[in-house]
Amino acid sequence: MLTLHTKLASAERIDGSLVLPYELREKCRLRATLDTGEDVAIFTVRGTVLRGGDLLTGEDGRVVRVVAAPEATYRVTAPDALALLRCAFHLGNRHTQAQVADGFLRIRADAVLKDMLHGLGATVVEESAPFEPESGAYGGGHHHHDHGGPLAPVPVRQRIHRPGDPQEAAS
Repeated sequence: MLTLHTKLASAERIDGSLVLPYELREKCRLRATLDTGEDVAIFTVRGTVLRGGDLLTGEDGRVVRVVAAPEATYRVTAPDALALLRCAFHLGNRHTQAQVADGFLRIRADAVLKDMLHGLGATVVEESAPFEPESGAYGGGHHHHDHGGPLAPVPVRQRIHRPGDPQEAAS
C-alpha cells in the first residue's frame, strides 16, 4: 500500500489523483483509494486539512494530487453585500463551516440552515460542488507550505480501517 505523508509545493509529474470530500480531507489518518484503484494510507498532523490541488508524496517518490470531490452544498446569495454579511454572521454564530467566495457563500446542505437563510432574505440554491470552507482565524488560511519532511510520523505497522471493511478475526 502506498503511504502518503509529505506535502509538496510543486511536481513535474502527477502519478494519480485522490478524490475526497471535505469530511475526509480533515482526517489525520485515512485509508483511501486512488483514481487508479490503488489503496493509499495518508498520515498528517492533527488539524491538517488537505485542499483541492495539494500534492502528496511518500517514500517511493510518487506524487498524488488531492481533488476536492463534489458534494451536496448550498450556494447562498443575497440582494446586497450587507445582507450576505448578515448571512455569514448567522452561519458563524452557529459554528457552521462556510466557503467564502466573491458574491456568495457555500455551505453543506442542511434544511434547517436553508430555512434560516431564506428568513434572512437570501437565495439558497442546491448544487453539487467541491466544498472548500475557510480554515478559521487561527487555522493558517489557505497557505501551502513545503515542509520538506513528513507531515506526521508514519507508524511502522498500523492498519487503517475504513467504514465497510470487514472486521479481521481476533488471533
